[in-house]
Order: sequence, then C-alpha cells, then structure tokens
Amino acid sequence: MNRIGFIGTGHIAAPIARLMAAKGHQISVTERNAKVSAALKAELGVTVAAPQAVIDTSDIVFLCLRPHIAAEVLDPLTFRADQQIVSVMASVPAEQLAALCAPASDFVQTIPLGFLETGGCPMAAFGNDRLLADLFEPENPVVKVADEAALNAHFAICAMVPGILDLMATGAEWLGDATGDADGAEFYTTQLMAGFLASMEKGAAGRLAQERDALATEGTLSLQMTDALKDGGAHEALRSALGAIGKRLES
Repeated sequence: MNRIGFIGTGHIAAPIARLMAAKGHQISVTERNAKVSAALKAELGVTVAAPQAVIDTSDIVFLCLRPHIAAEVLDPLTFRADQQIVSVMASVPAEQLAALCAPASDFVQTIPLGFLETGGCPMAAFGNDRLLADLFEPENPVVKVADEAALNAHFAICAMVPGILDLMATGAEWLGDATGDADGAEFYTTQLMAGFLASMEKGAAGRLAQERDALATEGTLSLQMTDALKDGGAHEALRSALGAIGKRLES
C-alpha cells in the first residue's frame, strides 16, 4: 500500500483517486474543488487536507492542477527528496516541475483520461514509466515515450477525442432529426462506434487504415462518406489542429 496525495481535485483527479483507493492505497486530497473532495471523502473515506499536509503525508504525489496555476500553487509548498511525483498537467515541462518540486527528483509525466477508472486507457509516460505501470497496469497500459516532444504529441491526440465526439454528436443529431428519436439516435451512434472499436485487434499498426479500406470499397456508402470528408478538408483541418496544439504545448 502506498500513501498517495492529490494536489488539485477535479475531473481527472477524481477517477484516479477512486482507482487508487480500489487498489488499496491510502488517499489524501486537497480541497481545491470542495464539491469533488467532499464527494470523495463521503464515497471512499479519503483524507481532505491543505496542500502542504497532503504532501507531508504522501509518498506519491499526483499534480492535477490547471497548468496556468501550477506555479502559483506549488511554489509555496515543500516536497521531500524521497517522494515520487506524477504530473498530469499538459504544457508544464519537466524542467519547471523539477524546480517547483525540488528536492524531489523522481518524476513521470502522463496523460490520463477519466475512463481509466474502468480500464483500457493508454497512458503515455515520460520519465519513470515503471511507477505508472506499478500503479495502473494491467488495467491501463503504459506507453513509454522518448522525450517531452513525443509526450506533447500524445497530448495533442488526447485533444482529438472531444473533436471526434463533436463529429459523433453532429451525426447523432442528424439521425435524430431523420427519425424523430434523439435519444435512440445517440444510443445507436455511440454503441455503433464503441462496438466497432472494441472488436478491433489491439496494438496492430496500420489496423485503422485496413479497417477503413475494408469498409470503404468501390461503390459503397462508406466510400462516399470517406471521400466526402476528405474532399471537404476534414483531414487537413485535423492535421492543422494537431499541429497548432503541438506548438501551443511547446510554448
């Protein structure tokens, strides 16, 4: 059992805390989001404390702050040399983390999404990937990356998720207009995509393109759809957005 503390308690921290508690770890959280921390205390019996108290009683500290307030929150705090630090903050580089958390020097930066609580969330890791693997595998696979540039590229792909959800919402809305059943349309759309992705072979490079080409054959509705998206500039827009997000993370 590890003593695990969370600095920042919000949309990402809460499912991580629930998963860590389910694995038998001792959890403490800050009250930065009072509603979430109170819910975690009621549900899991976690300790709610001031940030310094959370650090003082933790062996592993998760940093789950919005990047623009990281320095403001962490600067006044004192870490220990023996502590391990997990940062889930996009665009807060390792050099800045080291300065903010000194003398702690055992870091890993990662990109979790909320569904990790139920498993199947790949976690890109720059730094001590073994720490992440010990905490999150086998339910959530850890993917080691070579450097911060690679980590930032994975962050950009995570940002693609709401973009795809946005397209799915448009499709579900279209189906609802056509059928008069908005709820059924959203259920059908989400289950269609979830079921298809669940059926795909995991970890096979090129599989996405193979599955696309198997469906979008000559004369099919699927080919009409992929051609229309391509001709409409959807792929160029996606690449442009990913590139812009990558540059933002570098700054």
